[in-house]
Amino acid sequence: MEVRLTPDQEAFVKQAIESGRLHRAEDAVEEALSLWEERERKRAEFLATIEVAEASLARGEGRVITEQSMRELAEEVKQRGRARLVAEQSRR
Repeated sequence: MEVRLTPDQEAFVKQAIESGRLHRAEDAVEEALSLWEERERKRAEFLATIEVAEASLARGEGRVITEQSMRELAEEVKQRGRARLVAEQSRR
């Protein structure tokens, strides 16, 4: 496979090699593909989460959002966060 870079991309890669960030131009392609794979994995996970949420809503499992329910949700999140901090500190 042959990859063609724009002049700006070539300059960017050259600068990374000169600064010691990369050793070869191929390293830039490998890193770019690795980042792309990670982004696509996260995208797939996010889409799966949306599907689960939509199915939950279709079953009537959603929450009615009001000012009060938002306050309650915020308090719930704070309590979970505090509990997580306490658990992490007790492990140390």
